[in-house]
Amino acid sequence: LGRPGYINLDRSKIFGNDERTVESMQKAAEQVIDSLFENAEHPWLDCARSYGLSEKFVGEYLRTRKIAPDKVFVSSKWGYTYVANWKVSLETPDAKHEVKDHSTENFLKQVQESNELMGEYIDLYQIHSATFDSGILDDTRAHEALAECRKERGWKLGLSVSGVEQDEILRAARKIHAQNDDDGKPLFDSVQCTFNLLEQRPAEALREAASAGMDIIIKEGLANGRVLRNPTVLDYAQKLGCEADQLALGFILAQDFQPRVLSGAVTTEQLVSNLKAAEVAEKLRKDPTLLQEIGEGCKMESKDYWSERSALAWN
Repeated sequence: LGRPGYINLDRSKIFGNDERTVESMQKAAEQVIDSLFENAEHPWLDCARSYGLSEKFVGEYLRTRKIAPDKVFVSSKWGYTYVANWKVSLETPDAKHEVKDHSTENFLKQVQESNELMGEYIDLYQIHSATFDSGILDDTRAHEALAECRKERGWKLGLSVSGVEQDEILRAARKIHAQNDDDGKPLFDSVQCTFNLLEQRPAEALREAASAGMDIIIKEGLANGRVLRNPTVLDYAQKLGCEADQLALGFILAQDFQPRVLSGAVTTEQLVSNLKAAEVAEKLRKDPTLLQEIGEGCKMESKDYWSERSALAWN
């Protein structure tokens, strides 16, 4: 909701063909956040510098309502800059909605921007889509800047991962210690990873990370909407007497690496439905055979999953 366009399916059906102004998107965001505080015991809001105006929307919501920082958990990310100028889609296929830069200089710039917009609420600050190619895993200067941020601001540190190599990136990241961190603890407290009914390759790496004490956060639990169209998912949901989104998110919640799962809801109706996934997860935990059967019946080859994702259009 922090930007007018994204690759999730059917956004046009949800928002219609009307112009998605900053004001209308902020109002939609506030309605979903209202519902979150009404329905969730521990509200969590996840933002990023590249999610358009997400930090602005969240910061203004929390500040104007004078919500105490200990009444909400807020995470954000640095590493991409939003450059789409509030457009749903761009004129040319090679035009970018966001530009990646994992340099120390960009971190120091973006951490200040995040701090100005909602700094007192931030609990977790993450590298956005860390990869081997971006250089962040080998940049000791950036590691020291991150460790200094944790020490000065009290924010936990994390990284998000994407792509076929998510598991290997996570394993490499777990080995990183900043040279200026006196307590010798690993640099990263958490990982935000794509794992869902279709993409299950990172499961073992997530178990390893959880066993080592990392907090596991799962993104894209609905595979950008693709699970909601998957015949196998729909069939199992019908058998269990639940909605497809509840099965998809419940399947993740039931995993033994005990993840937190981001909703991604853009309407109050979606959020209320998503929250019922906890009930489905409880059923699946009690029936591990069914949990395994559903997972095996739905999963794709990782390379095919990410190939399909890369073809999704902004809408």
